[in-house]
Amino acid sequence: MSVIDEIERELADATERLLATAARLTDEDLRAPSLLPGWTRGHVLTHVARNADSCVNLLTWARTGVRTPQYPSAAARAAGIEAGAARPAGEQVADLRDSAERFAAAVKGMPAAAWAAPVSAMTPPEHPAWYVPIRRLREIEVHHADLGAGYGWADWPETYVRRELHDTLRWLGGTCPVGVVVAREPETGVIAGVWTDLGDGPSVEGSPRELLAWLAGRTTGERLRLAPAGTLPGADGALPGQVPDGSPPAAPPWPKSAPEGLPAEPPATWPPAR
Repeated sequence: MSVIDEIERELADATERLLATAARLTDEDLRAPSLLPGWTRGHVLTHVARNADSCVNLLTWARTGVRTPQYPSAAARAAGIEAGAARPAGEQVADLRDSAERFAAAVKGMPAAAWAAPVSAMTPPEHPAWYVPIRRLREIEVHHADLGAGYGWADWPETYVRRELHDTLRWLGGTCPVGVVVAREPETGVIAGVWTDLGDGPSVEGSPRELLAWLAGRTTGERLRLAPAGTLPGADGALPGQVPDGSPPAAPPWPKSAPEGLPAEPPATWPPAR
C-alpha cells in the first residue's frame, strides 16, 4: 500500500464526478462563462482533458528517462485549450473520458522504481513522479468547481482538502500574505493545525475548507477570522484579539507545482501521518 494506491482511488472517484457533471451540460451550457475570468465551461473542460495528456508526458519522462515536457510551451498550452473550447458537448465529454483513461493507464504502467524519478512542470520546483497523480487530482477537483455547474469548493472531499491545505502552506512559507494560519474543525472547534512564520501579515483562522478555498483564490476569505500579526491560539485554543470586521489580504498566486523537499520514494500516505 502506498500513496499511489490512495490517489488512484481518489482520482477514479473525482473523475467520475466530473464526467457526471459534464454529461449534463449542453452545447449552450459549454458556451456560457465559467467561474474563471475569460474562460467558458468549454475552456475549462478542454483544459482538464489536455492536462491529463500533459501528465502522461511527465510519467513517460519518469518511465523512460527521456525528458518529455508537460507542455511544449505556454503558448502551445493556451492554443490547445482555445482550439478545443468550442467543440460540441458530446465531443468534449468523450475527450474528457478518453484522456482520463490514458492517464489511468499510464499510472498502471509505471514501474515501481520510476515513481522516484524527478520531473518538472513548466515552473519549478522539480518533484518526484509520484506527486504527478496528486497534481492531476488537484486539477480535477479545482476545475470541477470552476465550471459553476452544481459542484463547488464546499463539495471537495475532506481528504483532498486536508492534503491540499498541508501542501499549500508548505510552499507558501515566507511568501504568505498572513503570518499565522489556524485551521479549526467546523463542528467541534478543535484545532486541526497551526502554521507559523509564514509571512508578515495578520493571523487568520477558519475551517480547513474555508482556508483552502481562500488560498486557492476561490473565495475572498470573508468567512475567515483575523487577529493581529503574530497572534497565536491561547491556552483555551481560541485566537485572541480578533479583528471583528477584518478581511484577509488577497491570496498569493496558486498553486505551485509541488512543495519543496518531497521524499524521493513514494510514502505510504500523503501528507505524512503526524
